[in-house]
Amino acid sequence: MGFLKSDKGDMRDSGDSRIPARRNRGCRKYGWLTGVLFGVIFLGIGAAQGQFGVICRKAVMICLECIGIG
Repeated sequence: MGFLKSDKGDMRDSGDSRIPARRNRGCRKYGWLTGVLFGVIFLGIGAAQGQFGVICRKAVMICLECIGIG
């Protein structure tokens, strides 16, 4: 059984010995880096297509409509 005190394979030494320790695997440890890399790539693709100008114009128009100027 995994909850015996004599089995110290992947148990924590402090606190409740019935709670298994969390293992930090390499692929899970740096998994967030994949998301950041894809975000930067897609941001670059959008910038290359000129989408920043479109988004900025839309943001300005929304602000002007909310204030009541436009």
